[in-house]
Amino acid sequence: MHRGKKYKKSKEKAGRGELYKLEEAVRKLKETGYAKFDETVEMSVRLGVDPKHADQLVRGTILLPNGTGKKVRVLVLTKGEKEKEAQEAQADFVGLDEFVKKITVGWSEVDVIIATPDVMGEVGRLGKILGPKGLMPNPKSGTVTFDVAKAVKEVKAGRVEYKVDKAGNIGVSIGKLSFSEDKIVENAKAFLDAVMRAKPSAAKGTYLRNVSISSTMGPGIRLDIPSALAMLKQ
Repeated sequence: MHRGKKYKKSKEKAGRGELYKLEEAVRKLKETGYAKFDETVEMSVRLGVDPKHADQLVRGTILLPNGTGKKVRVLVLTKGEKEKEAQEAQADFVGLDEFVKKITVGWSEVDVIIATPDVMGEVGRLGKILGPKGLMPNPKSGTVTFDVAKAVKEVKAGRVEYKVDKAGNIGVSIGKLSFSEDKIVENAKAFLDAVMRAKPSAAKGTYLRNVSISSTMGPGIRLDIPSALAMLKQ
């Protein structure tokens, strides 16, 4: 893959194969940012699990203490009184039949879809469309619930869902490069803590194998795992 001069210079600043404590990594992240827009900060982990086995799946949600810095567009699929509740909670789109039809013909201008349990019969038929896009409402991620107001407010405030992929990796957005170093560190700690707490009892050997942090255009900066784990115990 061809890389531009700015990326190569950024890569040199990050160091080749070096491992950093979280605070140092975030400092490097700031130093290596070069894009003219406010880049998203992503944290990636590689886990020692085999997701092919149901008892080794790692997934959950985390409410980042400082949010993601991103405007999240929320659709609530519901009917009756819950529509008003969703509107008052400032969901971007609310309804059922209209949006089921729109989604069926390709509409997907949302980031998160929340549904109440009583409409999952209709919503379930959209699984083949929403599933591959990561938009299918799911009770485990808190997106199938009658507590619509709480779900909408948490998603808007920075609740993110994480799920291990087939290769044992998880990647989530934990903020923007414009965030202060302290805020990025706090969000990173919250995410790592959630992943460690979600460790399956069936997982054998080393669980946390690799951790890196990066910005949209920048290189990955690897963390020193022993120091990261020690930090979580403080």
